[in-house]
Amino acid sequence: MSFLPPIQGGSFRLLQEEDVTTEVTEEEDAQPDSSIGSSPAQTPIFEPVESSTLRQRNTRDRSESVSSVSSIDIGDTPPRLSLLDARTKLELDFDLAKYPSLDPVTQDEITAKYRVLNQQIRDEGLYQCSYSSYAIELTRYTLLLATSMALVHFGWYASGAVFLGAFWHQLVFTAHDAGHMGITHNYTIDTVMGIIVADFLGGLSLGWWKRSHNVHHITTNHPEHDPDIELMPFFAITHRFFESLTSTYHERVMAYDAFSKVMVRAQHWLYYPILTLGRFNLYILSWEYLLRGQGPRKGPAAWHRWLELSGQVFFWTWFGYFLLWRSIPTWTARVVFVLISHMITSPLHVQITLSHYAMSTADLGVAESFPQRMLRTTMDVDCPQWLDFFHGGLQFQAIHHLYPRIPRHNLRRAQKLVQRFCEDVDIPYALLGFVEGNKMVIGRLADIGRQAAILANCQAAMIENPELAH
Repeated sequence: MSFLPPIQGGSFRLLQEEDVTTEVTEEEDAQPDSSIGSSPAQTPIFEPVESSTLRQRNTRDRSESVSSVSSIDIGDTPPRLSLLDARTKLELDFDLAKYPSLDPVTQDEITAKYRVLNQQIRDEGLYQCSYSSYAIELTRYTLLLATSMALVHFGWYASGAVFLGAFWHQLVFTAHDAGHMGITHNYTIDTVMGIIVADFLGGLSLGWWKRSHNVHHITTNHPEHDPDIELMPFFAITHRFFESLTSTYHERVMAYDAFSKVMVRAQHWLYYPILTLGRFNLYILSWEYLLRGQGPRKGPAAWHRWLELSGQVFFWTWFGYFLLWRSIPTWTARVVFVLISHMITSPLHVQITLSHYAMSTADLGVAESFPQRMLRTTMDVDCPQWLDFFHGGLQFQAIHHLYPRIPRHNLRRAQKLVQRFCEDVDIPYALLGFVEGNKMVIGRLADIGRQAAILANCQAAMIENPELAH
């Protein structure tokens, strides 16, 4: 299981005109059209060969491409590109030294053992959902929402906002489970449950999240492809964003403009304040997805948009009209209630970014196996078992990325199996505490900010002294 497209797994030869004439003539003489394809006279144009040969060639090509970065002559290339390319090579070299070799034998062995691990997980019943655990979740949700409404009823608006924010924070975990079909494993049932939780109760679009999140799982931490790390102009977790990359997900250039340069240089200071207001951005993304019809328009998911739009109307009726407008008497109290309830959900945004922002963003090419890439770009958060309810399964992101449909209440049991797998294939398993993980993320943001400052100083110096560019 690798990122190598199947069409690259063989060799091609040129199709000679006389070959076509001979094959067609013999085929027509031998049998009717219905049997074409079974005749020995028809030679396939695509001839499979041993995949290891091609992979070795691909690996050499990739290595040569990587090594060529270091040979860039600053005198022949704009200094800005030379500086960024040198940094890219440094990160690639670090990952190539830290993780198993990209040779086909090693990567095939990792893939084979990854499949064996999947069977072990299946044999231990870890794909089976624990519905008693969801009964506990439902009880927690009900208590949080009921407490919030009671506090608002008695005029304790700020306190009520705290409990409503906690309700939304916890609710997202079940929407995440449903979006991955990790509850009943039935597409329609899980999707409807997810929409009820996300849209009707939380005001966020499950369809938007699935569209974005599925791409994130496939292209984890890839600057050009992963929407979860494409947060320009506010954050850059790699120097690659200084090149104004084109996002294949958003289908636009993520411009590294004057505003971005200011924000990125201060991003380690702005990280928590911006995430505190992150829920408002999720509303915007949800409305854009639904109003512009970015979801499926045909097939079994076509009707989801209309259910989600109904959910949005329902949410803003109970929250916007009955709760904010009818139950809270003053504009000041309303503003305070909205800000507090939305800020309380900020730990969720920290949890989402924590598992990836400090990890590698380098692209090692198609020779790298799926499990190695997931473990190279994802970190788990260590916490005591009694605190699992707060993290909602997001503390086991590495395991979740390897097996997205394992119900989150089984992820802790699966962790031991994954750790043994990592030891067996010699892949580092990133596991840090919540505080240590936050320190790593802030350190990464500060480092990228310093690189942005260095780049800006170099550019300013070249403007003042053009001869430095030669």
